[in-house]
Order: sequence, then structure tokens, then C-alpha cells
Amino acid sequence: MSDPKAEKVDVVLVGAGIMSATLGALLRLVESGWSITLVERLDGAAAESSHPWNNAGTGHSGLCELNYTPERPDGSIDISKAVQVNEQFQVTRQFWTYAVQNGVLPDVRSFLNPIPHVSFVHGATNVDYLKRRHDALAHNPLFASMEFIADGDEFARRLPLMASGRRDADPVALAWAQNGTDVDFGALAQQFIGYVAQRGMTTLFGHEVRDLRKEKDGSWTLTIVNRRTEEKRKVNAKFVFVGAGGGAVLLLQKSGIREAKGFGGFPVGGAFLRSDRPALTPAHRAKVYSLPQSGAPPMAGAHLDARVINGKSWLLFGPFAHWSPKFLKQGKATDLLMSVKPNDIPSTVKVGLTQRGLVRFLIGQLLLSESDRMRALREFAPSAVDSDWELNVAGQRVQVIRQAAGKGRMLDFATTVLSSADGSIAGLLGASPGASTAVPAMLDVMERCFGERYASWLPKLKEMVPSLGTELASEPALFEEVWSWGTTVLKLDKPANGVPATGTPIESGADTANPTTAAAV
Repeated sequence: MSDPKAEKVDVVLVGAGIMSATLGALLRLVESGWSITLVERLDGAAAESSHPWNNAGTGHSGLCELNYTPERPDGSIDISKAVQVNEQFQVTRQFWTYAVQNGVLPDVRSFLNPIPHVSFVHGATNVDYLKRRHDALAHNPLFASMEFIADGDEFARRLPLMASGRRDADPVALAWAQNGTDVDFGALAQQFIGYVAQRGMTTLFGHEVRDLRKEKDGSWTLTIVNRRTEEKRKVNAKFVFVGAGGGAVLLLQKSGIREAKGFGGFPVGGAFLRSDRPALTPAHRAKVYSLPQSGAPPMAGAHLDARVINGKSWLLFGPFAHWSPKFLKQGKATDLLMSVKPNDIPSTVKVGLTQRGLVRFLIGQLLLSESDRMRALREFAPSAVDSDWELNVAGQRVQVIRQAAGKGRMLDFATTVLSSADGSIAGLLGASPGASTAVPAMLDVMERCFGERYASWLPKLKEMVPSLGTELASEPALFEEVWSWGTTVLKLDKPANGVPATGTPIESGADTANPTTAAAV
């Protein structure tokens, strides 16, 4: 039996980021009478990985991320991952549309802005790859509007900051998707949490789950500590979701469920150069991604992004690897050590030996100087001036170490939903594409963990996500219908908040050696 002194609730959400926020909103919409408690170790919502300065803010939909479209040995392009990620983002986009239309998300412009997504390459070999990638994607309805651009004048018109001062003779090319998005996942999570809290959810900020125990009746008793007073309380829940970012690894291990055995984590942080100079931001109105460096993890391709944060325009360049043993930006230095169990040490060391390229990459990144980072930026924006940019350390990402059949333990860079066999506890591990696929990930949790109820929820869920259970790539008429619905309701047919719809051309005769002058309007 559960502890008779413990407060009884239906659901506990651990962590106040985008995953818990999304699941909380979904559950409240299908079960208005359920009791929900949210536990967050920090003093506010979305203060870790979902905070706008702790992630790149890209609505990942496979439009520009070149690591999603690898080249096969025969020279053809594998687009399956890009299509999968785009299909997932379409589900997310539809739920956001429903939520805005029905008052769940009252301020769409605070979290979502239209920003083109662009792939950028230079050199004849890479230009040829990008053209073949474009041709492979163009036949799919989800990517049909993508443009391939290899004309220098058009490149300069669309991306004046990147064209300014560019004197190399290497050919350049772009794959341009006008319908990309910039997302403030922090503002989005806060609105979702606010909606659920107004409808009865208990929020415990500044509280930490220190222990959790499975009871004989299948419920979970959590020991929760007030981090300011050290006062303890116990909560008994029928279902627990661990959406604690990098901290999810340690809690799922502590739960003792069989499904968490063999899982571990390896933290990889990030840092970005950023600028809010009014002379620069109008000259770059896109998120521009390039190919990852040799040996870099898949999500480490450099990108120069337009961002909108708190209604203000910024430019962001990176990522540069930043390492800490912490699993959270505001975590503990012992996190990595505590996650490695004694019997896992040999296989964990083996994982490290198989990732020598990644280790070399991380060491090289950690040794970068300020001038090294600016040199990398100038491959995108040749006229960049040091004083215009500052370094911002972003959030921690914990890459999953997992058992793979016949391969032992291996490093996995994808997003992984983990749940117990009885559906009483679930959590989310991993990094990419992460927040952009929060809705399909949480629908997966609901189907896995509430199997008996899920069928009764389906009519309501299909009202929220009309394409649920359907591949939009195979249903172009449905895709056009839900796409138009979302574009209108989410105001994605209007310019981004406070900025022009396209890049601002650099004035003729401007000094291209100095972007502070060249990008002025």
C-alpha cells in the first residue's frame, strides 16, 4: 500500500520545460477532472533547456538541417529522416494551431515567428550535393516549395550580411525554404503551464524530487524537497512523467524500472556568439545551416540564425561545444559520475573508445579562442567585427547511452521516449530534434501509458491534430488544408515580430569591409 500520509494525485510532472508543459496541456484537454502536480527544482518555468538562450530556437522540420539528409554510397540522398522530422513537426504545428484558436495559447507572437530555413554550402562538390538533395526532396509535398539558388546576385539579395565582403571564388549555393519558423520554447512552455495551472494544476517551484518508490498498487510515491527550506513532502501519483531534461537520466535510473537498465548519459553543452546590433539584424532574416564538421556530432553543423526573443531581433551563430560534467546547466558537478553504475564502467569506457572522433572534436572545441570562434563566424559573414558579438553559454544536452542489440552500449543522438511496461512512469531522454517534436512525443507517451483510455481520447485528439495517424506526405490535399489553417491562425503569413519579412539589402557603395557600416539601412 502507498504511504497514507502522502498527498494523492493522478499525475506528477517532473520538470517545467516544454515536454512537461505540452503533456500537461494535452492531459488537461482530454481529462479536465484529473489532479496534476508539477515539480520544478528552479524558481520559474522553462528556466533550463527550454529557455530561449539555452537552445537555438529552430522549429526543426527537416528543411535546412543537412545531417538529416545523408548521402548514400551510391550517391543518392537519403531523405527519410528529414521527412520523418517534418511529419512530426506538422503534428506539433497543428496542436499549436488548435491551442491558439481555442485560447490555450493566448499570445502566439510571443513564441512563434516566421523565419526562412536555409541550407548553405560552398565548393563545387558540396553544391552538387545540395542540388541532388533539393531534387530528392522536391517531389515530396512537404518540401515542394523549397528553392535551389546558385546565383551570386540572388544570394546577395537574400542574405546581404553573408554576401558582404565575400571575395572567395568558391561557388556557393542555398536551399531556401520560406516557410520556416523561429520558436521561443520558453514562452511557449510558460503559456501551456499557465493554462493548466489556471485549471487546477498544483505547481511546486523551487522543489526537487529526491526519491521515488514504486508501490504494490502500481502507483509511485515521490519524496519532494523544498530547496530553500529543506522541508520534505510526499506525493503519491498514479502516473509520473519525467521531463527533467538531462536530469531525467538520473531519476529514471533511480526509479529502478527494467526499461531504464543499460541507459546512461553523456553531457555535451553548447555556446553561441550573439549580436543585437541594429546595423546587423536587418541584413540577415533567415536561419542558415551548413554541413557538420568532420568528427562533429550530427547536430553540430554551424548555423547563423535570425532570432526573435522578447520581441527583439538577435543574430545567433554556433554551436561551439562546451563541456561540463553537469546534466543540467544549473545541475551538479557530480551528475555524470553518479549516472555511471559500477557494472557499467567497462562498457561506458568502450563507448568512449568508439567515439574517438567525437572526443577529438570536443577537445578541439574546448581549446578554441575568441579569435578562432570569430574566424568560424567569418566563413558565414566575412565582414564580421569582433566587437559586435558576445559569447553566450547555452544549455546542457545529455546524449543517450543505450544498449543496442548485438552492439553493446552505444551513443545515440536522437530523442528517446522511455516508459515502464505497466505505463505508470515515462520520461524523455536525448536532444535532437527535441522540443520541436514535443507534441508527437507526448502523444506517444499518452498512447503507451494510457492504453485503455487512449481510444476514448482519439476523437478529441483528432480535433486538435486532424492528421493524427496519417502521413501527410501521402495525403497532399489534407496537408494543404491543415497547412493553410495553421498558417492563418499562427499568423505565419505575416512578417516576424518587429522585423522586415526579407533581408535588407546592403546599400550600394557601402564599405563591405565593415559590417557595422555595410549592413546599415
